[in-house]
Amino acid sequence: MKRIRDAQTIIGSLEGGEVSAELSTAITGALKHLKELCGNRPKAKAKGKVALVLHLEVEHNTVTVEAEIAQTLPKKPRGSSFYWVTDEGELSTEHPQQTDMFAGPRGVAAAGA
Repeated sequence: MKRIRDAQTIIGSLEGGEVSAELSTAITGALKHLKELCGNRPKAKAKGKVALVLHLEVEHNTVTVEAEIAQTLPKKPRGSSFYWVTDEGELSTEHPQQTDMFAGPRGVAAAGA
């Protein structure tokens, strides 16, 4: 009687080796995606997950094994933009209560006005 005693052999033989190949592809793809998200930033981190779930069904000394590969990856981070909101509810790139000192000469108020 040939006995299978280790997980590596079980996973390698599932669906004629298809599960093992698909799991390897999922891991490689996840690592590539996470590396792209980090870019060349020195302390950037990105986390993901690749999981192999085995569904086991035992009936009269036999077992049916179904494999499921689940992958969880983060979305590409988006930047943010900063604006001020005016009293009219519009966006402004300048603080609404500050005067622009570099817009050029302004008119002078009349003396005694």
